[in-house]
Amino acid sequence: MDWNDLFAAIALMLIFEGILPFLNPDRYRRMLEMMEQISNSQLRTMGLIVMTIGAVLLTFVRSGSTT
Repeated sequence: MDWNDLFAAIALMLIFEGILPFLNPDRYRRMLEMMEQISNSQLRTMGLIVMTIGAVLLTFVRSGSTT
């Protein structure tokens, strides 16, 4: 893995994280208020699911690009 890949991934993450508050700040604010009502175990479960999907997707993308 190249450091450029890591920085590109971080840059893409920041871009995706900024899309919702930029396009619809009211909905983003409501979503944050709803997050306060979710228990820690539910947040951890959602985080684990998202990380797993990301890892599987990354593995799939990386295996297809090594020809």
